[in-house]
Amino acid sequence: MFTLLSEHAALVFAAVAVFCVVVYVLADGLDLGVGILFLAAPRDADRDVMMASIEPVWDGNETWLVAGGTLLFAAFPAGYYILLPAFYLPIVTMLFALILRGVAFGFRLQATRFRLVWDIAFAGGSMLAALCQGLILGGLIDGVPVADGMFAGGPFSFLSLLGLMCGVGLIGGYGLIGAGWLIMKTQGATQIFAREIARAALILVAAAMLIVSVWSAWSVPEVAARWFSLPNLVLLAPVPLVTVAVVVTMWRGIWTGPESRTFLLSLGLFVLGLIGLVVSLWPYVVPRSVTVWQGLADPQSLAFIGVGLAIVLPIVLAYQAHAYWVFRGKTGSGHGAYGTDPTPAGRRRKLP
Repeated sequence: MFTLLSEHAALVFAAVAVFCVVVYVLADGLDLGVGILFLAAPRDADRDVMMASIEPVWDGNETWLVAGGTLLFAAFPAGYYILLPAFYLPIVTMLFALILRGVAFGFRLQATRFRLVWDIAFAGGSMLAALCQGLILGGLIDGVPVADGMFAGGPFSFLSLLGLMCGVGLIGGYGLIGAGWLIMKTQGATQIFAREIARAALILVAAAMLIVSVWSAWSVPEVAARWFSLPNLVLLAPVPLVTVAVVVTMWRGIWTGPESRTFLLSLGLFVLGLIGLVVSLWPYVVPRSVTVWQGLADPQSLAFIGVGLAIVLPIVLAYQAHAYWVFRGKTGSGHGAYGTDPTPAGRRRKLP
């Protein structure tokens, strides 16, 4: 173990950090997506079913956001103390948006007169969180200004057109995951709504991915060199080709085939996007400034973190897998605190 830590620690902990980010994006993406689609649902009963579908799993999904942030602080402190001030405003705004979503989730169940207020809060918090994540992503691709090992920009250095486009793409992408989840978990009018809006979300995310990819290659020479130099051009060609194939397959299968297809393919589309991001930014923890080897913590800290990860990660994965398994199947009346009964008594129904 100590030999592994001394020789390959940076690769191991970078892989774990990427794993946490991937699981967070895929898991929390579905409930953020449901929130993004929330106000577009035609009936209040549909919104009840939408919330019921994510009620058993939404709070556990955000565990991975905490895990990723903690791991960055512990394993790559150099990256943490540069990236945190660089993205302080979007990070704090995102956290407040997630808190607003959580409050709205609980209060909406009890609300009668101000139910629409909490609907807006839930949807607005979801969209704002996705937009903030896009601003952070765009800032990472553009690069963070660093001087003498410290962040050298201002409080609004993260703002860019690329970041805004990434935010729009994440809103569409999370909406697509949410639509796929609803197709798989609901039926009747709610499922029809999800199928209809899935195509609009797919168009938005596909267009955003194309624009961001072209823009990144045009505006960041390092990204262009990574993708279009030989032999990388040949070796990396399967990533965009498979992405196009996934988009076409999803477009043709939204109304036909297995109900789980759109959801699974939307997850695959996000994985492909994250692969492209890793290819563009590797091996930097702070793009173009600090590599994963330069930003790594001391061996004693890594050994302590490694023991904790070996214990905690399997438990969290087992818990989430169990939750998804227990609450598998279609969501409808009687699932959790929410049901399809639109009366105040129905909205307040609790599990025995």
